[in-house]
Amino acid sequence: MTDIRLLLGDEAIALGAIDAGISGVYAYPGTPSTEITEFIQANAPEVRSRWCTNEKTAMEAALGMSYAGKRALVCMKHVGMNVAADAFVNSAITGVNGGLVVLAADDPSMHSSQNEQDSRFYGKFAMIPILEPSSQQEAYDMMAYAFSLSEALKLPVLMRVVTRLAHSRAGVKAAAKAQQNALNPDNERTHWVLLPGNARRQYASLVAKQPQLEESSVSSPFNTLKASENKAPLGIVACGIAYNYAMENNPSQLGIPVLKISQYPIPQESIREFAEKCDSILVAEDGQPLAEEQLKSILGANYNLKGRLTGDLPRMGELTPDCVGEALGIKVKQAHAAAQNVMPRPPALCQGCGHRDVYDALNKVAAEYADARIFGDIGCYTLGALPPFRAIDSCVDMGASITMAKGAADAGVFPAIAVIGDSTFTHSGMTGLLDAINDKSNITVMISDNLTTAMTGGQDSAGTNKFEAICLGLGVEPEHVRVVVPLPKNMEEITRIIREEIEYNGVSVIIPRRECIQTLNRKLRKKRAQEQ
Repeated sequence: MTDIRLLLGDEAIALGAIDAGISGVYAYPGTPSTEITEFIQANAPEVRSRWCTNEKTAMEAALGMSYAGKRALVCMKHVGMNVAADAFVNSAITGVNGGLVVLAADDPSMHSSQNEQDSRFYGKFAMIPILEPSSQQEAYDMMAYAFSLSEALKLPVLMRVVTRLAHSRAGVKAAAKAQQNALNPDNERTHWVLLPGNARRQYASLVAKQPQLEESSVSSPFNTLKASENKAPLGIVACGIAYNYAMENNPSQLGIPVLKISQYPIPQESIREFAEKCDSILVAEDGQPLAEEQLKSILGANYNLKGRLTGDLPRMGELTPDCVGEALGIKVKQAHAAAQNVMPRPPALCQGCGHRDVYDALNKVAAEYADARIFGDIGCYTLGALPPFRAIDSCVDMGASITMAKGAADAGVFPAIAVIGDSTFTHSGMTGLLDAINDKSNITVMISDNLTTAMTGGQDSAGTNKFEAICLGLGVEPEHVRVVVPLPKNMEEITRIIREEIEYNGVSVIIPRRECIQTLNRKLRKKRAQEQ
């Protein structure tokens, strides 16, 4: 009997990586990629795995494992690619030894993100192969293929998925598990020492590989054509998961040929041959119009190309079978209208959450100052922007609270207060705090420490039990590193300390520390289960 497992897309990727013989997975938790690393941690104890401080350190560690000849996977959500970009782009210049796959999980429609950037642009920018699965089975199969491709080309490979694939389930058939690579560190120093002279040679080598990359895309088993011999008035180029949305409209019954693209660079030869058999092409891709722009360049301005840029598909957000159907001229059956008598239920901080008490105290003190500004950051505590607190004035990117507070204080804003979580602080807040210390900026920083990375499910936080030492080591005056316990009964003490530190002319840090209520409840449930 065939063993078929019902897996999330993330779990299929993780199992594919395990079965491909990885020796390490490196990641920072970020929805929708988190479950990949969690699955590997739970199911492959032989694979080196621990949450990294940020995506850049994860990318560099994975590159180090590749240098040693072993296969490594690095995982992140799309905005994490911005953090990892320096190491990521340069890894294409160094090349790899053991296979290296970079998994970027994009979030069209911004279900849990600040933007809906498309990671395929990073792969194009770095000039490396890109894979984009259309199904959970394909996500699994692509892993072994990606590592083999990486080792054959001596380049990292980017795999791009989207939320809809990462967080939906399907049956997946697994293959035999491969052995891990033997330890075999690279002896060619010039590949890895990117002095300008070496880097120029390596970059020339990367450019010279581009025809090989395109040949690989042309022959890829993941780029397929479903077409008739006759010329069609309309064809579809469908990328990644958008292939499913196209196929749900039964294009074959309508005589519409479909060219599926799941490996990049775009196979130009295949595109030209396909275009000759179609009067027009609809480009369906979940994300930004990368393929559409490239097809416009390949086919010329006079070719009838449709997609997001032409308005035939929505310019923003996820695609759906319905919007693809409408673009194909299919009359879509409308479902029941949304109920009009249902009250909205926006997300809110958990009852019993320590962040609630932090915002209660901050709001009370900030109301005493006419021009107080509170700069927020990425985490559960971002919900402090919503009612009933309405406490924070900004939230831009990981670590921005401290550096924006510094910049505002430099401009004359008083008081300038930063609120940042424990995991976010070690991810990218420490460097901003050092800037503020070196410049003697007049800011108050609150590191709201709930002893975990709560927003993504309670993963370990890199700085747990180290925050006072970190702040002192960076140069905060010892008397201005204050620890409080955020509870209603301590409100008088907390507000007093906030006032004192606001009035101090310099950098001060307040650490409200209380364990995440959800993490605590999980621990208690586990303890009770063990006692039974």
